[in-house]
Amino acid sequence: MDTARTVRRMAPILLAASLLTACSAGHGGTSSPAADATTSPAAVRAPASAAPIVAGDSGATGSGSPSPSGTAGYPTTERAPGSQVPAVRDSFAVLQATYNDGCTTPGNCEYFLTRLVNNLDDLYDSMKASPKGHAHFAAPIARIRAMQHDFKGDFSFPSLKQHKQLLTATRDKVNAWMQGHPEDYR
Repeated sequence: MDTARTVRRMAPILLAASLLTACSAGHGGTSSPAADATTSPAAVRAPASAAPIVAGDSGATGSGSPSPSGTAGYPTTERAPGSQVPAVRDSFAVLQATYNDGCTTPGNCEYFLTRLVNNLDDLYDSMKASPKGHAHFAAPIARIRAMQHDFKGDFSFPSLKQHKQLLTATRDKVNAWMQGHPEDYR
């Protein structure tokens, strides 16, 4: 009888402990920030610094993310601390996927243009970090850099929409260059 009473007293405590364990393990408690960023489009970009792009600047710096709130600055990919920049072939594959999307679907234009500018930014970073060296990717890096400069630090949705032709032309020209260099993406 003493054992039955102990079990009844311990049951609520054991139940609460098992529920707390299940809750903390079931909702991303063990996932990394990078994994969470891949599932949420809003979590893909985060500010890196407050410096806007200026003519002659050699790197992709800035802050903010393209959004309807009108945030200025160049977007950068939020990466887990210590993680490496993706390989050029991986960034290029993601950029090529934008060919299946566009501003034709109502409500999709902001997502598409934001995705396009972010993918170009990722490819730019990948090319600059490539072991093949900056000189190998000089043409596409210069093209993406010129596009960044034309935005004058404003990556808000109205600015993205105004520069839609520039974004798609940059993607197409970088794609054409990459198609001529299959060793960089295969």
